[in-house]
Amino acid sequence: MTHIQPAFDGTELAAPAPAKARRIVDDFEAWVTEVWDAFVAVADTGQPFTVDEVARKKKLPDPPCPKSQWGSLPARLQNAGVIRHYGYGGSERAHLSLVHVWIGVPAEHREAVARRRREDRRAARAGRRRAAA
Repeated sequence: MTHIQPAFDGTELAAPAPAKARRIVDDFEAWVTEVWDAFVAVADTGQPFTVDEVARKKKLPDPPCPKSQWGSLPARLQNAGVIRHYGYGGSERAHLSLVHVWIGVPAEHREAVARRRREDRRAARAGRRRAAA
């Protein structure tokens, strides 16, 4: 598809159409709800993945602030026991920067993993409070 831009001298110049930007969801919580199932489905495959890879393959929308809010989604998925850290890899979105690679936690272990993460965070908070006192 081409984008026709008329020139001032009356001739038309054919140029490639501008790139279509991904849709941006206005509300962060609505965005999380919209993309959550896609990440759970990928986690259920048991194959390693990056957040960018899933977003591109499934054509997921961007959060309200794409530069900063994509990173909070894996933390939520980890806290829910859906994924765990697997390693590091490259990302097309981050210009081949080093990013986290995730893998799904088996469905039967998710609640136990989520419980353990809650307990670990609670213990860490208590330790910081004791150290500050």
